[in-house]
Amino acid sequence: MGTLNELWQFLCERKKWWLLPIIAVLLFFGFLVVMTSGSALGPFIYTLF
Repeated sequence: MGTLNELWQFLCERKKWWLLPIIAVLLFFGFLVVMTSGSALGPFIYTLF
């Protein structure tokens, strides 16, 4: 959680609010890959990349 705290402090301090959507999309895709890696949907998800 320390890394997330540092990231949040950086965004607040430097006013880099345009990075939030990019970070959210990357986290979503990472979560999607992790959750579907063991299921039958895995091959279909990997074709997106």
